[in-house]
Amino acid sequence: MIYKTLAVSAASLVRKGLVNNFSRNMSSGRFLVYVTRSDMPECGIELLKKQCEVKTWKDAAPVPREEFLKGVAGVDAIYCSLNEKIDQEVLDAAGPQLKVIGTISVGHDHIDLTECRKRGIRIGYTPDVLTDATAELTMALLLATSRRLPEAQHDAKTGGWVSWAPQYMTGPGLNGATVGMVGFGRIGQAVARRVKSFNTAKILYFSRSERVEAKEVGAIKVNFEELLRESDFVIVCAPLVPETKEMFNKSAFEKMKCSAVFVNTSRGALVDQDALIYALENNIIWGAGLDVTTPEPLPLDSPLFKLKNCVVLPHIGSATFGTRNTMSELTASNILAALNGTKMPAELK
Repeated sequence: MIYKTLAVSAASLVRKGLVNNFSRNMSSGRFLVYVTRSDMPECGIELLKKQCEVKTWKDAAPVPREEFLKGVAGVDAIYCSLNEKIDQEVLDAAGPQLKVIGTISVGHDHIDLTECRKRGIRIGYTPDVLTDATAELTMALLLATSRRLPEAQHDAKTGGWVSWAPQYMTGPGLNGATVGMVGFGRIGQAVARRVKSFNTAKILYFSRSERVEAKEVGAIKVNFEELLRESDFVIVCAPLVPETKEMFNKSAFEKMKCSAVFVNTSRGALVDQDALIYALENNIIWGAGLDVTTPEPLPLDSPLFKLKNCVVLPHIGSATFGTRNTMSELTASNILAALNGTKMPAELK
């Protein structure tokens, strides 16, 4: 069990208004962790339960905001996902006892990092462990889009498949193509290695800095405009930061080839979605494959669902059994380490 080291006296806690939380936690000698949904992988939750009291939102769905604010009151740790916005309001609701936030994700744009750091709250995330799964999904989405797999399956099921025809369901191939990678971190590099195996002619990448890993696949660093102009496939693996928000706008799509395929498995907010819809409807680009959108889930009446040249997936980049279990265990390990005052396996600095 993890037991709290009391650095302040009971009288001090009373003065700070923490006496209720003090009494509750000391009754068990264990920390209290709030988990934001009931269907988190059990392996990580069981790790927490061995050493902590765990309070879980009752549904296998994102916790409503009002319930979230109630649920985090007085907890020592929050185990969350990308669905929960962790802002000043949530941190205030949790109170000064909150020590750590563990998110079962690599992305962290849902967390107010500045406010957390101001309050000394540590943040754990899950880098590395979902790299391969996301790279695999990126390739699957790229191929599904370029080879028109959803459209072809629909034809096969509904009678559109009449006979073999020389121009039927044709699309762009990777063999001999130029592929542009926007973002060349862990996931971007993993995608590039897979892309290279398809006998592509050239791999370009746009990144804030030169990446030595690019030599492994012969990737060439270029500026953003050159990548857009030259690439047959544009794959987005960049993080969402202020500089990348809506970097794919009307101007960006107009610089791309009319035969280009656009694939985004990063964050929906990197794309001006209205500009993408316009580009697809007006054949400014050939097609798009999206695992991320704005918002999520995408409303059923979204024009993207009506376009034959767009494939939309429900943000399943890391959705393999092994990856999600490992993410859950890492999230729990991050939380336990922070509560115990030790080094976290994956702390966001």
